[in-house]
Amino acid sequence: MDITDVWEELITPGGRIVYLVMDGLGGLPSESSGRTALDTAETPNLDYLARDSSCGLLEIVGPGITPGSGPGHLALFGYDPLRWRIGRGVLSALGVDFRLRPGDLAARVNFATFDDDGKVADRRAGRISTELNRKLCRKVLDALDLDFDGEVFLETESEHRAVLVLRGKGLSDELPDTDPQRTGVPPIAMKPDTESVSEPVSEAAAKSAEVLTELLRQAHAALQDESPANGMLVRGFQIYRRIPGLKQRFGLNGLCIAGYPMYRGLSRLLGMDVAESPADIEGLFQSFESHFGDDHDFYFLHVKGTDSAGEDGDIVRKVAVIEEVDRRLPRLLEAKPDVLVITGDHSTPAVMSAHSWHPVPVLLHAKYARRGAAKRFDETACLGGALSLRPGSHLLGLALGHAGRLKKFGA
Repeated sequence: MDITDVWEELITPGGRIVYLVMDGLGGLPSESSGRTALDTAETPNLDYLARDSSCGLLEIVGPGITPGSGPGHLALFGYDPLRWRIGRGVLSALGVDFRLRPGDLAARVNFATFDDDGKVADRRAGRISTELNRKLCRKVLDALDLDFDGEVFLETESEHRAVLVLRGKGLSDELPDTDPQRTGVPPIAMKPDTESVSEPVSEAAAKSAEVLTELLRQAHAALQDESPANGMLVRGFQIYRRIPGLKQRFGLNGLCIAGYPMYRGLSRLLGMDVAESPADIEGLFQSFESHFGDDHDFYFLHVKGTDSAGEDGDIVRKVAVIEEVDRRLPRLLEAKPDVLVITGDHSTPAVMSAHSWHPVPVLLHAKYARRGAAKRFDETACLGGALSLRPGSHLLGLALGHAGRLKKFGA
């Protein structure tokens, strides 16, 4: 039993909770300024809230473990990511409204650039346009001729990202990512995953690897004359299985307001309603204002730009996104939610141009929240806050408690 099983026993009606998640919020000091993006940004509203809230740092998965976006958000929503493992492919498929069926095998696709030696030159192919992505998906599907008694789907997600789904009998997700997560090296060979399963490799895993090896070979042949996206990388394989949602576990009727498909998919998987995709940060706040006070009691607002800027190594842009969000924060306070949480799902330091294992700043604003020593909302100040350093999966319990949604435990 984990702590969330106890929460489920204590659920009672209560106040409204708002989560504002700035993806990849945490960072590291830049070599030039010695300051993180969050410390550099002019954030008078975040700093005001920090002084009037419980602040701390979240260790999203565990010490030294770098979270993916899926596990990161699962932790924030009260699911231990080590217990509830959901592949990126399933989340991406649900995010583009693909109607997954139990048993479907889904994977995330990156259209990528390969050099003449077959090594990865750009994992994102320069972030190609979504329209070009649609063209490439059609081209690959038209070229496939597989010895596979089932169906293959390749759906555009956004920019360089797509979703691959195999539907048939006897599929396995005991498969490796082919994405090496770095450039200058060849993709990882598609062989059954022998590290996470017992030997010998299952017949389903061997057959799935065989089908996918040929699928990727044919896809690369179809794309060889394209530029810059002349190949595909795949990762996050998982067989789709349903899991209990926020309503069932925590009594929450949730609404997701997010533009990026994967987070919309995760929200659907957890039983949330999903609002129309906002075009930008202003649209995100407008959508919140139009929905707040309806029959939902949990609102999840997602900002992607902080993570994208961090992955691109662009601290200036990351600072600008943080400042843009800060200017609109008073509009969340005007709605008077019972609990307002502001945090990230992981750190994406611009100096690393990648996700990292560093704890993420968190702020919890509520009537009975204890105030700490934090005078600003940044990585250093939050460590001195009332929440200190704690597991990411504890956050929802704190939000539920501050919203009056948990009964007393025991006599």
